[in-house]
Amino acid sequence: MVLAAVGQLCATASITSNLAQCQTLVRKATAAGAKVLFLPEAADYIASSAEESFSLAHSREQGDFVSELQKAAKLSQIHINVGVHGIASEHRLKNSLVWIDDKGAITQDYQKVHLFDVDIKGGPVLKESTNVQPGQSILPPFETPIGRVGLAICFDLRFPEISLALRRQNAEVITYPSAFTVPTGKAHWESLLRARAIETQSYVIAAAQAGPHNEKRRSYGHSMIINPWGEVVAQLGEEYQEPEIATAEIDLDLVSKIRREMPLLRRTDLYPEV
Repeated sequence: MVLAAVGQLCATASITSNLAQCQTLVRKATAAGAKVLFLPEAADYIASSAEESFSLAHSREQGDFVSELQKAAKLSQIHINVGVHGIASEHRLKNSLVWIDDKGAITQDYQKVHLFDVDIKGGPVLKESTNVQPGQSILPPFETPIGRVGLAICFDLRFPEISLALRRQNAEVITYPSAFTVPTGKAHWESLLRARAIETQSYVIAAAQAGPHNEKRRSYGHSMIINPWGEVVAQLGEEYQEPEIATAEIDLDLVSKIRREMPLLRRTDLYPEV
């Protein structure tokens, strides 16, 4: 078994401060003996407007954010999975999830497929699709120290098709780094994560943003690691005090046991294969 760490932070519009939080989490994960650290969606920054977001995405600090995490991964010999912004075009950004290996190289780059558009009465109004370009592909699962990992981001969680597609390609761990709002988090966060773990018989690792990012936005927290039986084996809270990690052993023998003892034989003669 190999130890995985799930991190929790509160990103703001200060990329320098966010990098410091992530570096703290790298140190904590390394000290705990973790081989992989999972960081949240948009760990580089959370802006208060589209204009500010574009400005930050084009800044020198944003480029430094990724390169400094690459240095930290190499120095600590730990794999890092982290959500960042990228530039898609003159008018669009990318919501990306990169995998940095323990040599400091970026080996995977997934672009969020399902964008978060929500207008909750008495709650947040967020329209990610106004300035973010959706991804056009699901990355195949890839080998890591904790098994075959499949990448997804936040709102992808509400669409079981992506996790089922990853499972069909023998994913053993599925990630959902997120910045869930408080109302949707309270209603659906744990239920959806546990459902994705149960239906794919995979570990689900969900690093979350927590606390107030600015006067307009607050995230739910509750970073989790869930085993393939749907049990929460590591969890953090909602209130943000400082960057935190939770850890759990990833037991691939448990994945094999559950899949062997309860094979999910899909009736693709009756419905399409996902």
